[in-house]
Amino acid sequence: MSKILKKRTLGILGSRGTKVDGNPSFLRNYLDWFLEDVDYPTLSWQVMVGFDESLSILENQTRRSILRHLVKEPHYPLQLSELLDVSQQAVVKHLKVLEEAGFVDSEIKKSDKGGPPKKVYRVNQSFSIRLDLGPDLFRAEHRKMPRGMRLSGSLPSDLEKVVGRLGSRKPLPMVDAMGMLSELDAALENVDRQRDSIIALHQQVMHKVSPSVEENFESYEERQLAHAMMRHPRRPLDLDAFSQGMRIQSMHAEKMMDTLRERLMRDFATNSGSFVSGRDSMPLPWWMAK
Repeated sequence: MSKILKKRTLGILGSRGTKVDGNPSFLRNYLDWFLEDVDYPTLSWQVMVGFDESLSILENQTRRSILRHLVKEPHYPLQLSELLDVSQQAVVKHLKVLEEAGFVDSEIKKSDKGGPPKKVYRVNQSFSIRLDLGPDLFRAEHRKMPRGMRLSGSLPSDLEKVVGRLGSRKPLPMVDAMGMLSELDAALENVDRQRDSIIALHQQVMHKVSPSVEENFESYEERQLAHAMMRHPRRPLDLDAFSQGMRIQSMHAEKMMDTLRERLMRDFATNSGSFVSGRDSMPLPWWMAK
C-alpha cells in the first residue's frame, strides 16, 4: 500500500480500522456518497492506486513517459535518464513517487556484464481510468483490469479464437502477436465508438429531463435528490449517505423521498395508462418499495 494511501486510511479509520465516533456505518455511508462517482478498488493482496492519487501522479508528463517505457520491459534509472533526456537525479525522484504510490516496484538485478548490481523498476498496476464530462454529464470510473487469463467472459465471439491461440505454453512468435494485436486494436476502436454513442445518448436523456426536474422541484435539496436517483437508477439510494453529503437531517431526506416516490408512482401510472399487476414476488423499481 502506498504511504500516501496508508496515511489517509489510518487517519480515517484509526490504526486498527476501528469505528469512528461510535458509528461504524457513518463514515462508510459518507464516503460512498462523497465518492460515489468513482469506482474505488476493493482491497486484495495488492491495493490498486486510488482515483485521485492516480490523477495527481499521472498529471506529470515525465512520470507518464517513465511508465510508457516501463510497460515494455524493466529499466534502471540511468537508462531512463538517457532515453528521456532528464537528469538521473530527477528520474530517481519520480521513480520514488511512483514506487511509494504503488505504480511500480523494484528489485536489485545482477549485471550480465560483470558490473555492480543495478536497481531496476517495473510496472505492477493494471487499471483503467475514464472521465466523461459534459453540460449534463459527469462520469468518473476507475476499473481494475483482469490479470493474465482471468477474462470476464464477455469478450466478443470473434475474439474467442485469440484466446484459444494463447492456450499454449510456448512463447508467442512476433508475427502471430502482430496479427492478434491488430484484431484487438480494431475491436477496442469499435467498443470506443459504441461507448461514445451511448455516452452521447445518455447526455441527451439528461438534457431532456433537466427541465422537468427544474419545473417540478422547487428546492435545491429536492433537485439534488432527483439527480442522485438518476445517477444510479438501478440501485436503491442510501438516504443516510445522501443526508450526510448534503448536510441535512435524515428525517428531511426521508420526507423528500416520500414526496418524490409518490410523484414517480403517479407519473408511472399516468404514462403507462394502466395498473401493473403481478405476484408478490414480482420485482418492481426500487423506488416503488416503501
